Amino acid sequence: MGPLALPAWLQPRYRKNAYLFIYYLIQFCGHSWIFTNMTVRFFSFGKDSMVDTFYAIGLVMRLCQSVSLLELLHIYVGIESNHLLPRFLQLTERIIILFVVITSQEEVQEKYVVCVLFIFWNLLDMIRYTYSMLSVIGISYAVLTWLSQTLWMPIYPLCVLAEAFAIYQSLPYFESFGTYSTKLPFDLSIYFPYVLKIYLMMLFIGMYFTYSHLYSERRDILGIFPIKKKKM
Repeated sequence: MGPLALPAWLQPRYRKNAYLFIYYLIQFCGHSWIFTNMTVRFFSFGKDSMVDTFYAIGLVMRLCQSVSLLELLHIYVGIESNHLLPRFLQLTERIIILFVVITSQEEVQEKYVVCVLFIFWNLLDMIRYTYSMLSVIGISYAVLTWLSQTLWMPIYPLCVLAEAFAIYQSLPYFESFGTYSTKLPFDLSIYFPYVLKIYLMMLFIGMYFTYSHLYSERRDILGIFPIKKKKM
């Protein structure tokens, strides 16, 4: 007799898909909660809700973005098919802006740009995680596929502009409070506002690289080819 076959749910491929489905579902629920909370608060309190956006949803946002670092591990070990460097750049942008720029400066947390940035991030992530979650279980909708591969085209550059504006607005506070600036031996020092200004330039370089990769990925997934004209 041959070796006994493992039940389907014990096979590595099914365990991997089950794990990814649960991961995408958790992220979808987290980002959906954030977006719904922001929407309800805006219609209830108007512009006043934008000032304390970070206080209302900052914790959940930080949790979602922290958990998203697992995606780098997913790509590295091969359970998620994606390119490591572009995803690393996208996650690095968010981690630096959220934890280094916004979380460390209470004055920045009250800026309107934080609310705008959170809206953009959540719009992209709700669509992306919905598409990924359904793809794992073999469900595909043409409209959702098109939306997941197209929505980022106008929103991602706006995200980068909002991130750059958040850095710009944070500079006076980093200069005043000296946050992250430190003195080193031999009369050397790290002046953090200069680091942020350098990163500001790198942000747009990274945007070009990421945008090119995402567009190439979109072309491959949607199969965009020139339409041949019919012969008369």
